[in-house]
Amino acid sequence: MSDQTLTIVLFLVVVAITVGITIWASRETATTADYYAGGRQFSGFQNGLAVSGDYMSAASFLGISGLISQVGYDGFLYSIGFLVAWLVALLLVAELLRNSGRYTMADQLAYRMRQRSVRTAASVSTVAVSIFYLLAQMVGAGTLVVLLLDVDEGLLKNLVIAGVGALMIFYVTVGGMKGTTWVQIVKAVLLMSGTALVTVLALAEFGFNISEMLGQAAEQSGSGAAFLEPGLAYGATTTAKIDFISLALALVLGTAGLPHILIRFYTVPTARVARTSVQWAITLIGIFYLMTLVLGFGAAALVGTEQIASVDPAGNLASPLLAEAVGGGEGTTGGAVLLALIAAVAFATILAVVAGLTLTSASSVAHDLYANVFRKGRMSESDEVRVARIAAFVIGAVAIGLSILAQDQNIAFLVALAFAVAASANLPSLLYNLFWRRFNTRGATWAIYGGLVSCVGLVIFSPVVSGPVVTTPPLFPDYDWSYFPLSNPGIVSIPLGFFLGWLGTVTSREPEAQERYPELEVRSLTGAGAEGAHH
Repeated sequence: MSDQTLTIVLFLVVVAITVGITIWASRETATTADYYAGGRQFSGFQNGLAVSGDYMSAASFLGISGLISQVGYDGFLYSIGFLVAWLVALLLVAELLRNSGRYTMADQLAYRMRQRSVRTAASVSTVAVSIFYLLAQMVGAGTLVVLLLDVDEGLLKNLVIAGVGALMIFYVTVGGMKGTTWVQIVKAVLLMSGTALVTVLALAEFGFNISEMLGQAAEQSGSGAAFLEPGLAYGATTTAKIDFISLALALVLGTAGLPHILIRFYTVPTARVARTSVQWAITLIGIFYLMTLVLGFGAAALVGTEQIASVDPAGNLASPLLAEAVGGGEGTTGGAVLLALIAAVAFATILAVVAGLTLTSASSVAHDLYANVFRKGRMSESDEVRVARIAAFVIGAVAIGLSILAQDQNIAFLVALAFAVAASANLPSLLYNLFWRRFNTRGATWAIYGGLVSCVGLVIFSPVVSGPVVTTPPLFPDYDWSYFPLSNPGIVSIPLGFFLGWLGTVTSREPEAQERYPELEVRSLTGAGAEGAHH
């Protein structure tokens, strides 16, 4: 059996399993609670697996290991940022949000604000974050398939991106949250086992001596000892150092504002289970990010930094190339099997994450915008689910179009932009709403729109979109309107989101928002009166 046939067969097996799960779940999905929240019947361990499945995206598996293989120590800082971010989500948001909302982030905000303006703002920001995140996943899928099938880029890569988009629309419209959650659980198990296998094999090449692996990685990287020290990517100039702080802020604060992670807390029956699921997620994600260290430095040592960059300039293929090397090298059966296996796992990863993202934005459009803003709550449950399915089609189509444009970017970096939007627009309004009695509608809308517009605006005028190549090639290399020097806008847009939330609140008077605060506080701490709470 040729290598390509093997790869295609494994790919098809993964797709068949996920499609099977989705069709099974569609028979179990009857009500809106089933469609949006999986019937709230997942255990802490199941939801922990699904949360980690949602979070360990292609950006982590392909993007971070790729960055480590290219810039060494500075790439590993993504792993640290993504992991530490969970503590913020656990301590400040997870349980309180589970207790005081129903299906979407906007439910929690709209509880004591004017419904229409707050729901519209939350929905716009949810869709914006999801689309940035979707881009990263679909670009990863395109890169992966081009490597495996060894074909010319161009048309086929675009077809693959479109195919992933079509599959994700199928999962969301047919399976809803229940199908999506099971796809994520299966994928988390596959990803953890695949990554563990490659990690053990890579360490075995050096007799399980990590310092020997790091030494060889530094030699092979072409940068020498600097490869293992901070500053290779972010230390050259003052701008680069500020850019690094900006990136770190976005990564650490972004998770607690990511709509597709927040919506997962509604799939469990109680707040205690929500807490358990976050603890499971932190454990699994922590182990996984430690393994990305071995994947990245192992790839630099065994494949070589230049070799990885020659296959894909953005470095997204370090993990699959490492799998091939530890399996026996190019042209061997072991190498081909392991490469195909890891690629199929990465593909499953991408499918699971895009389904979660699309479901989140589609439910926000249907539940917040359509049901509560346009129809003012006067519509049947079946209508609402139908609108969510239509929204999934539209969002999928937009994501496919944009991904085809952004296919040369490093995907960990694209995800960092999604995190920046989440931290600038969603986090300020969520935290103020939970902890500040005076917070009101104007504060919420100013924080969300202000954070969103400043973040996206600064990205448009940053070196990411135009101008000379800094770290990754910009979208429009032939033009230059990069007036804002940083690649990640977090250091400006996050404080701005918090400031505008404060300013909007103190310049407007809205007694009803203050009157309902004690009730929200009791609900967020005890879960009394929350949808699906057991008294």
